[in-house]
Amino acid sequence: MSIRCFRVPASLLIAFAAALLAAATASEPRKLYAQDGTPLTQEQTEARNALNQGVEAFKRGQFDEAARLFDHAKQLDPRLLNARLYLATTYASQYIPGAPSEENLRNGRQAIEEFKGVLAVDAENLSAIDGVGSMLFQMAGAPYSPNFFLESKAYHQKHMQIQPDDPEPYYWIGVINWTLSFRGNAELRGRYNQKVRGKEVRDFDPLPTDLRAQYLRDFGPMIDEGIEALRHAISLRADYDDAMAYLNLMYRRKADTVATKTERARLNEMADDLLDQIKEIKQRRAQQRN
Repeated sequence: MSIRCFRVPASLLIAFAAALLAAATASEPRKLYAQDGTPLTQEQTEARNALNQGVEAFKRGQFDEAARLFDHAKQLDPRLLNARLYLATTYASQYIPGAPSEENLRNGRQAIEEFKGVLAVDAENLSAIDGVGSMLFQMAGAPYSPNFFLESKAYHQKHMQIQPDDPEPYYWIGVINWTLSFRGNAELRGRYNQKVRGKEVRDFDPLPTDLRAQYLRDFGPMIDEGIEALRHAISLRADYDDAMAYLNLMYRRKADTVATKTERARLNEMADDLLDQIKEIKQRRAQQRN
């Protein structure tokens, strides 16, 4: 078994940057007064000018120049959160999951640092919370880091506390829990197969009794939490096919924790039913586009 290396889709980064751009260009940079009504100081005005210039550089794909300008704006006005968010997003947009170069790792670390800098000023800033959660998730895949995955999950849980009706953080908790439980299952089977002679446990075979008990102890609660989170995401968005796809996978992980063939078959049937639902949703969407 191999674990997938996930990367936040470019479309999501673009959407995130667009949201920041709207906030930056429509409000903060061109205000002549601070939020409390007092006139901007010269440094605050210069910070907003630098932010404007950074936005234009970012839009042109000139990321080094954009980062320099956003950092300059941050130094001039540390409470100008749009500058910090844009600086973090600039680093994040250049990060490539799994690439081992020091420059790439530095981009990831700097993105996290800047997002956390926003949270030091505004602890409930959802853009920064999601940014940290996303970057930790991307950096956790290669090299594999369970601690990064768990820290990422903690930020998605913060999002849930602030905005409990948003299905996205529930989805990500399901993805993270599946990733950890999938990896744990693969490692358990791999260690067992190295010890036995003759009959090995294949990827989709039921686990032997002692391995099943260990897997249940180590990952049973995490699997149940993931199933609950994904079900809730689907309850909030009925056609959430990505969440359905991971719920299908989580049911198959759950099947490796149950004792009887009947329970295992029922869970695999539930997983198969979800695949049928996903197919129907995709067909409806294709028909609507046509």
